Amino acid sequence: MNKQKRIAIVLPNLQGGGVERVRLLLAGQFVAEGFAVDLVLMEQRGELISDVPDGCRIVDLDAPRMRSLPWRLRRYLREQRPDAVLAAMWPVTGLSGLALRLAGLPTNLVVSEHNDLRRVPAIKPIERLALRLFGRWFYGRASKVVAVSKGVADSLTEVAGVSPDRVEVIHNPVRRAGAAIEPGDGALLSWWREGDARLIAVGSLKPQKDYPTLLAGLGQLRRTVDARLIVLGEGPERASLERIAAGEGLADAVRFPGFRPSPQPYLEQADLLVLSSRWEGLGNVITEALLAGCRVVSTDCPSGPAELLADGQYGRLVPVGDAAKLADAITAALAEPHDPKPGMEWAGRFNPKAAARAYLNLLFPDEA
Repeated sequence: MNKQKRIAIVLPNLQGGGVERVRLLLAGQFVAEGFAVDLVLMEQRGELISDVPDGCRIVDLDAPRMRSLPWRLRRYLREQRPDAVLAAMWPVTGLSGLALRLAGLPTNLVVSEHNDLRRVPAIKPIERLALRLFGRWFYGRASKVVAVSKGVADSLTEVAGVSPDRVEVIHNPVRRAGAAIEPGDGALLSWWREGDARLIAVGSLKPQKDYPTLLAGLGQLRRTVDARLIVLGEGPERASLERIAAGEGLADAVRFPGFRPSPQPYLEQADLLVLSSRWEGLGNVITEALLAGCRVVSTDCPSGPAELLADGQYGRLVPVGDAAKLADAITAALAEPHDPKPGMEWAGRFNPKAAARAYLNLLFPDEA
């Protein structure tokens, strides 16, 4: 491949979410393979700005509202003429296609969706209607639509009318990096280690993650095990979750230290990761936990956990919203012998190099 080719990766911003982490991993791998990479952001902000790989250029479109994105992106496309465009997350995906139409350029566009469109409450009713009526048109400018799980792929067909033969499933990459514990977390870790079992959950404090069920399960678990839970993440439900924990007598059993740039060093010290989500696009933290040698208990929610755990081969799956079964699964997982090697080998398949190669084959199909 021509090492001078430029890939534009379009995102809203670089806030500390799973999609943004995945894009940075891919960007770094694209650069390692000799491509120039522009991270084209609607707004240059977010906790992960400092994690942008060397060799990547940030382009700030200064487009705080979605309605301004097509015109600002059109100007960038005409001025910079990237060789390929990779856009992520509705409605950025659909509006990127519109921008290319407005620019009148033949540039290859690949878009990727990371959420099950049937279940994401952030998609407004008017957007769902637009997807049902015009989904084929919005996605029509893209040569391929990437789904990060089979469930997301199904939602693209069901909600947006995208033909299954235009959808490619590429699981998100993860990498075992040499991240360190935050300097101020010494007291947190000391408290954590004093219990009989160190549990961890990772993800924004929002309804999707169903932390109330996790807290209820923790309360049941602690009848027999001095389990202590840390939840890495920030979000709108912090105050309500802290009230629930206090009301359930769990104030000394759970900590909400907030967002951490990398969960990996915490996963490496945990006995077990718990994912209590009502739904996911994929559930990257499951793969991160397996790479760290950590046990996993997850809800069998749509979509992704069952795929990442090979239908329960590398971790336990429980029904959504069932605190008792969640507690039972955690108890059983903690009691059984744990050999981390099979899970680590399985998770090693989801590496940045393999994912980047899959994307490059779509971005530059004539050179694949």
